[in-house]
Amino acid sequence: MKTHVENMDQYQTVYLGFPIWWYTMPQAMFTFLEEYDFSGKTIIPFTTHGGYGVGSSVEDIKKLCPDASVNEKIFELERDDNIPAKQEEVEKWLKEIGMK
Repeated sequence: MKTHVENMDQYQTVYLGFPIWWYTMPQAMFTFLEEYDFSGKTIIPFTTHGGYGVGSSVEDIKKLCPDASVNEKIFELERDDNIPAKQEEVEKWLKEIGMK
């Protein structure tokens, strides 16, 4: 990857956003997760997809970061969603996961 996160140690919570490609995360996300130590951190994934759901992405994150807490209540947007109308759902999701 071209850029790197400086001082990853200072973050306890990492919001991880990505599109679903072939039922999981893009390979760049695998590379990102392999590059850093996420032990003791909370990973909160959110994603977009074309209608097939999140696939194995949550399980893949857990495999790559076994010592991290991975939020399974992933927020997902589908290709045909009305994005501006989703603000209320995003706020509800953030409250549900204890972030707002």
